Amino acid sequence: MKVARIWRGFEHFSEAEASGGIVLIIATTIAMIWANSPWSESYHELWKTTFSVGVPAFGLSLSLHHWINDGLMVVFFFVVGLEIKREILDGELSSLRQATLPIAAAAGGMVVPALLFAAVNAGGTGSSGWGIPMATDIAFALGVLALLGSRVPLGLKVFLTALAIVDDLGAVMIIALFYTADLHWLSLIAGVLLLLLLFALNRGGVRQPALYVAIGVIVWLCFLHSGVHATIAGVLLALTVPASTKIDDDEFVASALDTIKLFERSTENEKVLGNSERLEAIYAMEDACEAALPPLVRIEDKLHEVVAFAVVPLFALANAGLDLRGLSLPSLTHDVTLGVVIGLFLGKPAGIMIASWLAIRSGRADLPTRVSWSMLNGAAWLAGIGFTMSLFIATLAFGDSALLENAKLGVLVASAMAGAAGALFLIRSISRQSKGDLKEISETV
Repeated sequence: MKVARIWRGFEHFSEAEASGGIVLIIATTIAMIWANSPWSESYHELWKTTFSVGVPAFGLSLSLHHWINDGLMVVFFFVVGLEIKREILDGELSSLRQATLPIAAAAGGMVVPALLFAAVNAGGTGSSGWGIPMATDIAFALGVLALLGSRVPLGLKVFLTALAIVDDLGAVMIIALFYTADLHWLSLIAGVLLLLLLFALNRGGVRQPALYVAIGVIVWLCFLHSGVHATIAGVLLALTVPASTKIDDDEFVASALDTIKLFERSTENEKVLGNSERLEAIYAMEDACEAALPPLVRIEDKLHEVVAFAVVPLFALANAGLDLRGLSLPSLTHDVTLGVVIGLFLGKPAGIMIASWLAIRSGRADLPTRVSWSMLNGAAWLAGIGFTMSLFIATLAFGDSALLENAKLGVLVASAMAGAAGALFLIRSISRQSKGDLKEISETV
């Protein structure tokens, strides 16, 4: 029962991510076309537009670009935090044996790209961008897998998803530790105290999502003023959301049976609107279902599609617009561009495969069911699609400097190359496995 529940949850998650990946591609394409069109100036000016919220003395005034990167992306990181918590409590990271392979693969896929970037940019002005090639864009990667159809083993999708989630956790830690400005301790302490309050509410059995959201907004404001990047607040807030149910399975079944009996006893052949007993039964069933679902699941289900189809595409629209009209050989061979391309396109798959081989060779992990080494290699190349998180770290590393454009170019080039290479490797390995399966069936017959 538990395994079936995990698989159903994962399939729902991966379908949303894959579809969101397609929307992300569309948003990126629009940004690139707009930024290279005769109306490119309007593209850049749009994101500089300032919006204010609140009264002058206590308000918040930010550019549209900052509202997206420091505001909406908090929602993205909040969902990332929920995914991490869910996987650790009841998913692919819930047991040491299950978690070893994706954790090892993610670690290798973060360390090797960072070292390669650092080697290319050692002592240069772009050395602070070493975190850019460390992340995997799960939406793009699963989008490519979705294009390959149902022949892709579910175990490979689970591996790539778990790897990307661990990757995201690593990126969050890097942002918190290495891409944080000067600290304003009073704001930070206030934010931490509110987080402790949320943990206490969780332990006390408080389950109203609205309360967590209301206090969460104040935590976000505290972190925004503290110098710690505000998106970190999103992940920490997710950890405070209750993951337990109000009633257990037996209580839910008993409540559901009582409700069904009440519904059956109600007057028949009457419309629900005018039948108070049926309405009461339906509302009782609704309450029972809500009590049987953890707030973590309810909130994640409601926000996941918002993030996949609105927040991340809007981030791409605001950040992926790179003007290629002045593209030259020096910009392609710039240390930052090369460091990102080498890190994502070569370092990412190399690190993942080396770490995976060591984990499996040591006997601490196993290849996923129906997944061959060649398929794992294809997934490792797909992990080189950095995009969303890589662009985000690039903005933190380089701000508005010219190096940001070099980093963007490297991310776009490397992600496109990695996606194409991963797809080709997977098509070949899947076709080879299909032929092997057919041969085995014919020999058996």
